[in-house]
Amino acid sequence: MTAERRAVALPAWATSGLLPVLNLAAAFAVSGLVVWAIGESPLEALKLLLYGAFGYGEAIGYTFYYATNFIFTGLAVSVAFKCGLFNIGGEGQAMMGGLGLAVVAIGLDGWPPALVLPAAVLGAAIFGAAWAAIPAWLQARRGSHIVITTIMFNFIAASLVSWLLVGVLKAPGSQSPESADFPEAAWLPKIHDLLAGLGIQIEGSPLNLSFLVALACAGLVWFFIERTKWGYEIRVVGGNPGAARFAGIPITRTLVLSMLIAGGLAGLMGLNELMGLQHRLIANFTMGYGFVGIAVAFMGRSHPIGIVLAAILFGALYQGGAELAFEMPTISRDLIIAVQGLVILFAGALEHLFRPQVQALFRRLGALGEAHG
Repeated sequence: MTAERRAVALPAWATSGLLPVLNLAAAFAVSGLVVWAIGESPLEALKLLLYGAFGYGEAIGYTFYYATNFIFTGLAVSVAFKCGLFNIGGEGQAMMGGLGLAVVAIGLDGWPPALVLPAAVLGAAIFGAAWAAIPAWLQARRGSHIVITTIMFNFIAASLVSWLLVGVLKAPGSQSPESADFPEAAWLPKIHDLLAGLGIQIEGSPLNLSFLVALACAGLVWFFIERTKWGYEIRVVGGNPGAARFAGIPITRTLVLSMLIAGGLAGLMGLNELMGLQHRLIANFTMGYGFVGIAVAFMGRSHPIGIVLAAILFGALYQGGAELAFEMPTISRDLIIAVQGLVILFAGALEHLFRPQVQALFRRLGALGEAHG
């Protein structure tokens, strides 16, 4: 059989939908074997996981609360990847975004919410974008590898924010490395409070207005990448830099632009954690969400809809995993992290594991169609 006959072009729904579902099923199957090996029922564990993530109102709120962080960081990875850049700096960009919104929120104490909230959002985006622009410029102009520089900038951002929180921004009289509380004008309303104002009662949770902001960002990213001249240039540079240069597309500007957008999106993660829940700047508030965003972006095939769905999946694993660890003490939190790692493994490193089998299936279906035609 020739290579041409073996290579079957899969439809978009199979590449973006069927293959990720098969990878996810494989990850859960391997996880089930691990659960069975320690003497627990895989089906019971799965039931507890699903109930903990979606079984009641508060659980759903927590699932979507975690998903909000992953949407922002997943989009940040995706936009850069469209331009051929592997952005590992979501953690540092989110930290700097949190610093930016904290400076604005505290500095505008006494201002009305209609001015404070947009200004804080803008501050988060600007600080995150500025932090991402430096590694982009270093790669475009100096040849520094974006992976190395963004990783290094994560550590620099963490150290800088920690230094500020034990000195310049530390709340007077506090013994903890945290800033003063944000004014109430800089607090994002909770979703259950907004719905209560409309006469809809749901259980309380940390889910707040930033979830809607994240969904809006996903829609805007799709429109920008697929329907604008700048988005087209980003896709061309990421797909074939030589052709982009031949066509007169400014490579440096495009690289920096993609990272500016990516950094701004990562910086917005602070809206959920700081303006929606903590109401102050604290150290290490990113909690690894920037790194999980890499898996979310790849599992979602760098498409905004896929990223939203993958973010909800990881939110369910975070929330449902906590419930599972509580109900089944033999399943520790470390094992839940191992399950998340298996999902990342099959969705990322082994994303093409089932492609040959699916291509063979479509080849047989095509042959049957021709025979009956």
